Amino acid sequence: MSLSKREFLQVLAAASVGGMGLQRYAWADSATSDKALYDVPQFGNVSLLHMTDCHAQLKPIYFREPSVNLGIGAMKNQRPHLVGEHLLQSCGIRPGTASAHAFSYLDFEAAAKRYGKVGGFAHLSTLVKRMKASRPGALLLDGGDTWQGSATSLWTNAQDMVDACKLLGVDVMTGHWEFTYGIERVQQIIEKDFGNKLDFVAQNVKTADFGDPVFKPYVIREMNGVPVAIIGQAFPYTPIANPRYMVADWSFGIQDDNLQKMVDEARSKGAKVVVVLSHNGMDVDIKMASRVRGVDAILGGHTHDGMPIPTIVENAGGKTIVTNAGSNGKFLGVLDFDVKDGKVRDFKYRLMPIFANILPADTEMEALITKIRAPYESRLNEVLARTDGTLYRRGNFNGTGDQLLLDAMMAVQDAPIAFSPGFRWGTSLLAGQDITREWLMDMTATTYSYATVTEMTGATIKTVLEDVADNLFNPDPYYQQGGDMVRVGGLQYQCDPTAKAGARIAEMRLKGELLEADKKYKVAGWAPVAEEAKSAGNQQIWEVVEPWLKDQKVLKPRSLNEPGLLNVKPNQGLA
Repeated sequence: MSLSKREFLQVLAAASVGGMGLQRYAWADSATSDKALYDVPQFGNVSLLHMTDCHAQLKPIYFREPSVNLGIGAMKNQRPHLVGEHLLQSCGIRPGTASAHAFSYLDFEAAAKRYGKVGGFAHLSTLVKRMKASRPGALLLDGGDTWQGSATSLWTNAQDMVDACKLLGVDVMTGHWEFTYGIERVQQIIEKDFGNKLDFVAQNVKTADFGDPVFKPYVIREMNGVPVAIIGQAFPYTPIANPRYMVADWSFGIQDDNLQKMVDEARSKGAKVVVVLSHNGMDVDIKMASRVRGVDAILGGHTHDGMPIPTIVENAGGKTIVTNAGSNGKFLGVLDFDVKDGKVRDFKYRLMPIFANILPADTEMEALITKIRAPYESRLNEVLARTDGTLYRRGNFNGTGDQLLLDAMMAVQDAPIAFSPGFRWGTSLLAGQDITREWLMDMTATTYSYATVTEMTGATIKTVLEDVADNLFNPDPYYQQGGDMVRVGGLQYQCDPTAKAGARIAEMRLKGELLEADKKYKVAGWAPVAEEAKSAGNQQIWEVVEPWLKDQKVLKPRSLNEPGLLNVKPNQGLA
């Protein structure tokens, strides 16, 4: 049950509200309740609003933050690798508050019922309009992963999100999952839909043949007389993490030298503030900030880390602010600079959660969303089953939503082992809620969601697990690709994140028996990156899972299949 606006405010006032700055509004009436949550006094003369990784979620949702987000080596016990009470303590947020619910998994089920759903473009739009009204010239920056992650985005070929972002007032964006619609579709949107209204920037995307820039590397916008440069950094590992054939003519990568060149060039053209709009992942951004001079801030995404306070990184040219603004339309970041005599003198940053119960919906955006969804409502709302346990995805090793997919694949495809990608997008359901087709698509909607069954040797299975583990736990952030560990069904194993590459996975067992290196095993999976998968005639993963859900009718709480962890504790990224 969700609370009314007045009841919601009373809950906030009755609780200790550290971290939200609400004390002066305690027991206010509903007319001032919005101000209690979203009072961010104007500061300085340059303001940037930042959203990222909304994954096509136009409507308010539930979303559980991770209880496992391990940091290894120098990243251990550092933001963003803090979960639960460790993150709250690091950021000065008191448990039991609205802020604690927004930024942590703690008491998720009870807090979700108390505070209601988060996000939703209509509610986000209201806040964006307020921030722009109070900050003349403020720019709205979109860090990418915007066009993918829902049924309507897949079914409209991303047009729903393009139209919504234009109405929202996005000024500049970069990308990642956007590229999985293919080169032609991306270029079509930029040329025909964006035109001169919205800039798509990415200094690290070049043509594969001659190395020519594909997109604008940066734009310079003047704000209250201050020239501000926004440099784009698209996801550098797109051709590895996603199918290469979708971007066959483009190259990506981490290009610090070129980024430095773009920073210097923007400065030479008069930019007094330089910001990188990044889809690297926060660990990569922190390393990049230590190596590139002259960047005032990196507004980051990709790893879905909602960080209430920024990280300040020192480098040869001074200091750089690094932030990450969460996912699923759940947050809006506000970065204000005070620029005097051509230099940044001070800044203030706030990452605000979007509570749909307390922040009213913008009527214009709500009307657009209703129009977008109208042709699909019956398909989206069809009930497939009901869940008796909370379903979520986020976490380094598994989530109950992924466990559902694994269980379905093993049962339907008669495979003793199943793999599900370590995607970080996907929404949550509370115990007792219906599992609709919309939720299933929230968990699986990509342009290459083919279900597969493969014969793999024990040695190959180990290689797969080792490769993904190295992507997640390599001590050098530049070798991390930002996803979570592949989810594994049926197979038990041990993982030592602190070990060297190739030595992290051990004790792989199926029904208690050790896997044999040369023996072949039947493995179900989905979302293959190989080009031949698109012409193999395989079902989409939702076509496999949906009949299984209908047969189940009621889903018992999922029992997570997770590895035994070695040499990890104590670690503040582990609940």
